[in-house]
Amino acid sequence: MSAAHESGGAGAAAGKPHNDQVHRPSRVVVTGGSGFVGSHLVERLIAQGDQVTVFDGAPPSKTSTGQHARHVEGDIRDPARLAEAITPGTDIVYHLAAVVGVDQYLARPMDVIDINFTGTRNVLDLAHRTGAKVILASTSEVFGKNPAVPWREDSDRVLGATSSDRWSYSSGKALAEHLTFAFARQHGLEATIVRYFNVYGPRQRPAYIVSRSIHRALNGQSMVVYDQGRQTRCFTFVDDAIEGTILAATHPKAVGESFNVGSMVETTVGDVVRLIAELTGAGPSIIDVDTSQRLGPAYEDLSRRVPDNAKAREILGWDCRTPLREGLLQTIEWARSSPWWLGLPDSGAT
Repeated sequence: MSAAHESGGAGAAAGKPHNDQVHRPSRVVVTGGSGFVGSHLVERLIAQGDQVTVFDGAPPSKTSTGQHARHVEGDIRDPARLAEAITPGTDIVYHLAAVVGVDQYLARPMDVIDINFTGTRNVLDLAHRTGAKVILASTSEVFGKNPAVPWREDSDRVLGATSSDRWSYSSGKALAEHLTFAFARQHGLEATIVRYFNVYGPRQRPAYIVSRSIHRALNGQSMVVYDQGRQTRCFTFVDDAIEGTILAATHPKAVGESFNVGSMVETTVGDVVRLIAELTGAGPSIIDVDTSQRLGPAYEDLSRRVPDNAKAREILGWDCRTPLREGLLQTIEWARSSPWWLGLPDSGAT
């Protein structure tokens, strides 16, 4: 299964590294390496000299450097197939494979839970057997609707009813985190968790606030906001997220820890969509969707989602370096030059 998709641009990855450590090439596996974030991570790992194996249910990403990586195609829930990727001698497993997106939560809640739980268990079992370190890609969704923002890594989880499919991804990722910490404590597995906050950039499936708005604007369609776009988010350019992920994998003080990987600049969804309209020169109007009428009780939105990234700054020396406007410009420039992506179907929840 593919991971949530994230892209690359000039942000932190193109600048000076966040630390002065000399990189030693490693043998790494990236589950979900054909997906958004995964494909950008693969590119970065190859560029720094690592020997990369991608495990994914899909073929290599269309515009990634996947041809320079070994590719094993399979279902993350199949331990025998996964064992063809995570072999003795593997140094690090970046576990990004997941079913992501509101449209997927609503359409495939069983797969969302099963892939996060069973797939993660398989990864941890194999990593333990082969002696590999694990970096689990988690999500801001684990905090649910806790109103006490910004969220620290140890903030409480506040969720809605289990009858709402909206919380299947949050619960599935939380189970994956529990499994990871359990393996670390009971079996001595070296593991670290990174929680992404609204990552955006080139190649992201047009099902998210930024990617869907750019996709619709460049295709001459009206952009969509939910419930008047008053919700706030902290948007993180993919290059910054990749930098934080690699630092979490290589910093000696990161083992056994979790880190919020996200910008702390809070922006309303409506403002982001209007900025995209300005930067793309879009003429179409912005349509407001009342989620209670269109999506029903299975969907529940969050009014605010804000990380406290002090821990990542203090331990990893990491912070977001790409301003929202700059990241959007890079993403729009990439989208204009990628007709295959503009031809993808709009896969938003409505």
